[in-house]
Amino acid sequence: MDTLRALSAFVHSVELGSLSGAARALDTTQPTISKLVAGLERSLGVRLMRRGATGLSLTEEGQRFHERARRVLEDYGDAVADAREQVQQPQGLLRVSAPVTMGQRHLNAMAMEFLRLYPDIELELVLDDRFVDPREERIDVSLRVGGALPPDLVAKHLGSWPRVLVASPDYIAARGKPRNPKDLLSHDYIRYAAGDDGVLLQGPEGAVTVPVRSRLRVNNAVAMLDSVLGGAGISLQPTWMVASHLADGSLVRVLARHTGPAQEVHLLYAPRRHQPLRVRVLVDFLAERVARLPGAMHHSTRTSKYASSASPSARNPAVFAAS
Repeated sequence: MDTLRALSAFVHSVELGSLSGAARALDTTQPTISKLVAGLERSLGVRLMRRGATGLSLTEEGQRFHERARRVLEDYGDAVADAREQVQQPQGLLRVSAPVTMGQRHLNAMAMEFLRLYPDIELELVLDDRFVDPREERIDVSLRVGGALPPDLVAKHLGSWPRVLVASPDYIAARGKPRNPKDLLSHDYIRYAAGDDGVLLQGPEGAVTVPVRSRLRVNNAVAMLDSVLGGAGISLQPTWMVASHLADGSLVRVLARHTGPAQEVHLLYAPRRHQPLRVRVLVDFLAERVARLPGAMHHSTRTSKYASSASPSARNPAVFAAS
């Protein structure tokens, strides 16, 4: 029996929740995965998992064995990667996830630069505003903009970007410029569809919440920005998203002494003693490039492992992108 292959079939089946999921991940068939797991159980003399109508469940022995089997596979992968790195350049496939707006406006250009620097690496960008679980969807590196940080992942903090009130010059010419936060009550405010009704601002006199009127609510940050550019109203936007428009005059600041809650940006990846070289160079590259995005209040390279109680249905990162 190919023990490493059998261990891989077992671990993938557990972590993906099905034999068919493991088969897809390992580019084989479900009967092959079933035979490998059954052979592993015979060699150990214990039953590791139960197969029922509702899916797979681990036995008590399977629960204990799974964690050690996963570490064995990681150690083997680390050993192989370490040996190859002595003679090879970074290579292989990397899957990277990010919110749609960050991906379209910044990450895609960064990806093209990264591929020019590392010709033996392949990149797959997964741009989605929903919560993407890096382990379930086999994401190597996730760029998280706001939102809750998932448990048991390393989070590398890249910086904080304030959110500022902006509008088009045409809107301001037609409706006038607010002089204080309460003036927003007489303006059209564009917000994210799942966001709160009020807008929280921090200014010289402290924090204030204004119960703004929102005739237009949008569930996509790019569409929301297009609405602001088109003169539909005032919106709170992160500086990394609107800096170029403020510079060319297509948008103007409103209530320039006030800002909204800052947006935190992190890189998330699995905790491993030895990250593959391709992951390490990508993390370093993105950390340096993202920290350069305009409007950052500060940036840090502190890295920590979070143990959050937030569920995978925690607040959508897109809410933070343009609410």
